[in-house]
Amino acid sequence: MKKYIPFIKKPPLVAVIRLSGMIATGARGQLNDAALAPVIERAFRKGKPQAVALVINSPGGSPVQSSLITARIRRLADEKELPVYAFVEDVAASGGYWLATAADEIYADESSILGSIGVISAGFGLTRLIEKIGVERRVYTAGKSKSMLDPFRPEDPDDIKRLKTLQDDIHDAFKQQVTTRRAAKLPTNEDLFTGDIWLGRAAIEKGLADGIGHVVPVMKQKYGDEVQFRAHGPRRSILGRFGLRLGTDAIAAIEERAEFARFGL
Repeated sequence: MKKYIPFIKKPPLVAVIRLSGMIATGARGQLNDAALAPVIERAFRKGKPQAVALVINSPGGSPVQSSLITARIRRLADEKELPVYAFVEDVAASGGYWLATAADEIYADESSILGSIGVISAGFGLTRLIEKIGVERRVYTAGKSKSMLDPFRPEDPDDIKRLKTLQDDIHDAFKQQVTTRRAAKLPTNEDLFTGDIWLGRAAIEKGLADGIGHVVPVMKQKYGDEVQFRAHGPRRSILGRFGLRLGTDAIAAIEERAEFARFGL
């Protein structure tokens, strides 16, 4: 009834955005800017929240999508002058930690995994396989770098050098994001950008998190026991509501499972 009576003070509202899964475009990832844009917009604008809480459980993925999602959250936080808090569940690693840096404060469980501030590129070399089965690979390009890192050809040192240059540039952007957002909280005499990972309390000691805590008790501590929560997430398709998965969804689920498995999850 309180919402229908204007002179009765409403309890504080915290908008909760769940960021769970692999970060990638299209069906390959649960998290990307195109899918999350309306979710994030609603969270910051609907119901006049006093804060936004990000509940993160992501092993990472696309650096571009990580950057776009994080930038959108920061733009709206600055526009609405709202504090943002991140709560890490199982993991906020690589791009997942990039998302966490959108928050003003980061909280984790004792056993949460944080970090992996690095860049990885993996693939397969199938040269010997096609030779063994008698297949001849035919590729025609205009531009000497067009077939860079072709898995059906022997590795080219120039291709590896170009890839490393790209990785270093992405890594620099990641490091810049972390150092800008975490600022004085990071130690000055330690390299945290090796791709290493830490559990909750160790991450706090390294300046990558601010405390041990979960979303409900921490928000109640900050905004009182009467605080209300409004969850925001992407709307599922008709097939998704009935638990049906198409072929592309199944492949995406396998890829996501593999990413979580890298952290023993």
